[in-house]
Amino acid sequence: MSEQLNSQDLQEISDTDSEEFSTVERCLTFESGDLILYISTKYVIEIINNHTITTLPLMPPYIQGIINLRGQILPVVDIQQLMGKTESDCSGNTCIIVLDIDSVSLGIIVDSVRQVIDIDLKNVRPIPLKRQQKLLNGMVTMEDGSVFMSIDCQALSVPQ
Repeated sequence: MSEQLNSQDLQEISDTDSEEFSTVERCLTFESGDLILYISTKYVIEIINNHTITTLPLMPPYIQGIINLRGQILPVVDIQQLMGKTESDCSGNTCIIVLDIDSVSLGIIVDSVRQVIDIDLKNVRPIPLKRQQKLLNGMVTMEDGSVFMSIDCQALSVPQ
């Protein structure tokens, strides 16, 4: 007894295979200092501007403070300071990207948001050891020659 697959069955198998093995991920790109960074959109909740950050005493320098976002209190992290660089300069383009990483909500301060793009994860390479940062876990060279660095969300959710 032989079973025949019709074209609809083949299409469903093909769709399932492509979903399981897809290496393209939607990512939000943004600038922080002299770096162009990206993070998967699955972690991004929203982008906010002109929000007052309340500073807290006895916090590490990379914790800028907290914000009250519609009744939810979120810590705000300056990723430049977390990477050992100077504090972010708040300008007109500065914004906070609100993230949800393993059910932990937090905000990160960035200089400016660029766009959402598709990044093929097969093209992401490790950062050379000399330049490796504890917050960055990969880099990809774009068609125009620019280099985008990937944020390690697990390191971000539990800063050291």
